[in-house]
Amino acid sequence: MTGAVTVTGQGQIWDTAGQERFRAITSAYYKGAVGALVVYDISRQPTFENVEVWLKELREHSQPDIVVMLVGNKSDQRNRRKVATEDALAFAEKHGLAFLETSALDGTGVDDAFRNILSEIYQKMSRRQNLLVAEGGGSGALPKGQTVNIGAQAGKKKKIQCC
Repeated sequence: MTGAVTVTGQGQIWDTAGQERFRAITSAYYKGAVGALVVYDISRQPTFENVEVWLKELREHSQPDIVVMLVGNKSDQRNRRKVATEDALAFAEKHGLAFLETSALDGTGVDDAFRNILSEIYQKMSRRQNLLVAEGGGSGALPKGQTVNIGAQAGKKKKIQCC
C-alpha cells in the first residue's frame, strides 16, 4: 500500500492506496480529515518520490493543522530496501511529520502507527478545546458519546493478514 490514509473527524478512515482512479474524490475526504498517514514502500524508490505529491495534495485540501505521519511500509523486506531510513527521517523532519516504519505483512509497527497518530490528534484536539474553554467558548469535555481509547490491549495479539 502506498498513498494516503486519512482519519476524518467523524472517526472514518479512508485509504486511497495511491490509486489514480481515487484522486478525483480524495480532495473531498481531505477537507474533513484530522490526520493522515502518507505511506510509501521502502523497496520501491518511486513510491517515496510520490510522497511529496501526496503531501502537497494534503496540504492544499485539508485543514492547516492536520496531523500527518510518514510511514515506510514493508520493513520486513530489508534486503530489498531502496529507500534509506535516514532519507525518510530527514524528509519527515524537514516537513514536520512524524515518522515510522512498518510491515503490513507481519504487523510490525502497524498498531504503533495508528496509536501514535491518534494520540497526536487527541492531544491537538484537547489543546484546541482547552483554548476554547479559556476563551469562554466551550465546556472542555469531549462531545457526548465520543470516547477516545488509544491504550494497548495487554496480552492480546492479533494475527494480521495482508493482501
